[in-house]
Amino acid sequence: MFITCIDRSRSALVAALVAGAALLSLSVAAAQAAAPAQAQLAVVARKAPARKVEAIAQFKPGFAEKKARQLVRKHGGRVTSRLPLIHGFAIKLSAKEAAALGHERGVVAVTLNAKVKGQGVDSGRLNTNYPKTINADKLWQRGFTGTGVGVAVIDSGIAGDVIDFKGSDGRSRVVANVVTAPGAQKAGDGLGHGTHVAGIIAGNSFNRDPRDPLYGDYVGVAPDVNLIAVKASDEVGNSTVLDVINGIQFVVDHKTQFNIRVLNLSLSTEVAQSYKTDPLDAAVEYAWQHGIVVIAAAGNRGSAYDAVKYAPGNDPFVISVGGSDEQGDSGKGARAYWSSAGRTQDGFFKPEVMAPGAHIVSTLAPGSAFQYLCPTCIVGGAYFKAGGTSMAAPVVSGAVALLLQARPYFSPDQVKAALMATDKPIKGSYAGQIDLEAAANVGYIAPANRGVAPNSLIAALNSAGSDLSAWTRSSWSTATGALNAGWARSSWSCLGCGALGAAIDPTRSSWSRSSWSSFGEGAEDEAAQQAAEQAAEQAAANPPATAPADPAPAAAAPTATPGAGVAP
Repeated sequence: MFITCIDRSRSALVAALVAGAALLSLSVAAAQAAAPAQAQLAVVARKAPARKVEAIAQFKPGFAEKKARQLVRKHGGRVTSRLPLIHGFAIKLSAKEAAALGHERGVVAVTLNAKVKGQGVDSGRLNTNYPKTINADKLWQRGFTGTGVGVAVIDSGIAGDVIDFKGSDGRSRVVANVVTAPGAQKAGDGLGHGTHVAGIIAGNSFNRDPRDPLYGDYVGVAPDVNLIAVKASDEVGNSTVLDVINGIQFVVDHKTQFNIRVLNLSLSTEVAQSYKTDPLDAAVEYAWQHGIVVIAAAGNRGSAYDAVKYAPGNDPFVISVGGSDEQGDSGKGARAYWSSAGRTQDGFFKPEVMAPGAHIVSTLAPGSAFQYLCPTCIVGGAYFKAGGTSMAAPVVSGAVALLLQARPYFSPDQVKAALMATDKPIKGSYAGQIDLEAAANVGYIAPANRGVAPNSLIAALNSAGSDLSAWTRSSWSTATGALNAGWARSSWSCLGCGALGAAIDPTRSSWSRSSWSSFGEGAEDEAAQQAAEQAAEQAAANPPATAPADPAPAAAAPTATPGAGVAP
């Protein structure tokens, strides 16, 4: 993964006025929530009946749009925009007539338009642009910020006590900490990659003191989701396929407990293999079949002949994400040249969608290798600028969390179909860039993946009525000692993972050399990257007598180069 250190100017995003009623569904709780807004309209209608107001009108399911428009006109109103997500309109009319419209048959509620901050998210002051590029800010304005949705991140861990991950109750939104790597020595993130990925999904700098210069500058796509941190690497990034598979099993096993709807995999294997026989592809299909939307980085191999032939991004069921550069094509955005694109060994075009992945500023894990590997990439002492499809994938993971909050009954196949049907063309890519607002408003669409044959192992297990958990043979216990994360509401470790890991040592892979190869922005930096990783590994294996217990960051520091940087 390449670390780019180019400064970005503050983006001026326009925060629109939206309805408190847009927070509502047709549930009982939603109806109760509408009461204050309806009461406010009644007050205005009584005190200033002729005042022109902007309101939100919601209509009952099955009430035709044509009839709804006629009803608005009957009360002297004008429809200013459609709101299909809530089966309604934004309208302008007198306060008196707005109140009268609310009593018509077929109308669920009419409420005044009100200013809404998406749980503290003010897109107008963000210092980063990618949420607006994919129209996530439009869903924030409707009140969708990911509340209640669980997103699992299988990576190098997450520094869950970072203030950006704090919830409204003051506790960390990293609700579970899971360690599957036998070589991991502690909870958290000694490398820095997982924390950066998690911040793109769920960071929220509005948790900072308003007097802090960084207050409100950097916000992830879904700043109120819960995170499930699955640490599948040791402290210097070494991982195995089985470590990741065991992590996927945990995610499926605890899906209901943590309401896990999304799984982010900013990683890949080192060996190209057909999805029909690859075990990691089998695992991601297993999660997909169990109702979890799997998001995988497409890779950073550009247009190489094997660019998209590595699991899990080569699996036809999951959503594979390529990286775009928002500064490309004269500021219109374009596919980043390092982003993998092509056809898999099984004939599937990848990736399916694109998302911003260059010059992404996100949370920095305190004391992690990242801050030593590229000191000039640190922003404000608490954030880090990086690029790669590892960064594009969590943009989509956060987007899917918002989409599932807005459309909670969407299946993984429907989510994939909605994103692909509403994406926007982008220069240099046959896959379009996601448009979250359009995906949230999409009507009926045929689910994706119809007619696609599953992985051979999954097909065999399904036929035999077996379960993948028996294949992975992992079990879970409460993490103890340094593996226990005090900031998480539960902390788990994998029993038996160490013994099984030895059996697949030939597939052992440094995460950076597989999933984060070429830094994400330049294949010419691969040699420098590998040198940094090897130095870190050697230092960890043979620490000098006077060195601290965890010398990996210091060992890697000399390889960092100003302006380009080296990172795992």
